[in-house]
Amino acid sequence: MPSGSTTLAQFDRTYEETIALMREARDYFLDSRRDDVPAQRPALQLVASCEAMRVTARLTQVLAWLLVQRAVAAGELSPVEAMLEQRRLGGRLVCAVEGPWQELGLPDVLQSLLSRSLALYNRVARLDDLAAGLVTPAND
Repeated sequence: MPSGSTTLAQFDRTYEETIALMREARDYFLDSRRDDVPAQRPALQLVASCEAMRVTARLTQVLAWLLVQRAVAAGELSPVEAMLEQRRLGGRLVCAVEGPWQELGLPDVLQSLLSRSLALYNRVARLDDLAAGLVTPAND
């Protein structure tokens, strides 16, 4: 069983990864808005906008979950309070979706953001399920 400091360090790394990915996504979305590409098909623009919102939703949900975990570590919330439905990782119907991003012709940078945000979201979803006792730890 990992020690509390090891677990806290893992959460800190996940938090830093989330913030870095949020910054990268913000920069990409700001740059892509400035780069008005009139040749891009309207349907592709719509799909890209929807998928950009999915990236934002994933990262926001992960960050909110991590902040709850920090509150537990700081003694501001009990583990039982952290497992209330409104404090668990949300948005699974939207955030856990993996799309055929390459087949849709989405920009490579957006595909990368989608892939990495999904991997991060899925890791945190597993942690959330472990904390809630819905799954058992893998014997690695």
